[in-house]
Amino acid sequence: MIINILQKQGRVLVTILELVGKLDGSNHLQLVEEATKIYLTGARDLLIDLSKLTYLSSAGLTAIHKTALIFRDQPILKDESGWEAYHAIDRDRGSGLQKHVKLLSPQSAVTSVLEITGFDSLFKIDTDLNAAVASF
Repeated sequence: MIINILQKQGRVLVTILELVGKLDGSNHLQLVEEATKIYLTGARDLLIDLSKLTYLSSAGLTAIHKTALIFRDQPILKDESGWEAYHAIDRDRGSGLQKHVKLLSPQSAVTSVLEITGFDSLFKIDTDLNAAVASF
């Protein structure tokens, strides 16, 4: 997977992570590490562009959830995986949409995964870049 980093000014400065390729068990930590780096540099609003992501696994879902925790300034467990991660995600369902992490333009296969797992109820998903940036 390739991660391209962009920024776009709206009411606030929004950092955009464009994911290219597949997000799975072989590279999911790359997303978490990149999100941590940009958060530590002061970024507080993140748009994850999924328009060029062709595959999203359960490990990828966990990485997206961990990214949301980072941007909520909540601790994440480094060794959290499998059922522990899914229990943490399930606990988040009652907290509404994420305020500081949103998703952009997932391809149909990725949209299906987001819907089946209920991630579409955790993250605002836009199909227009300008509208997504303006929503922060």
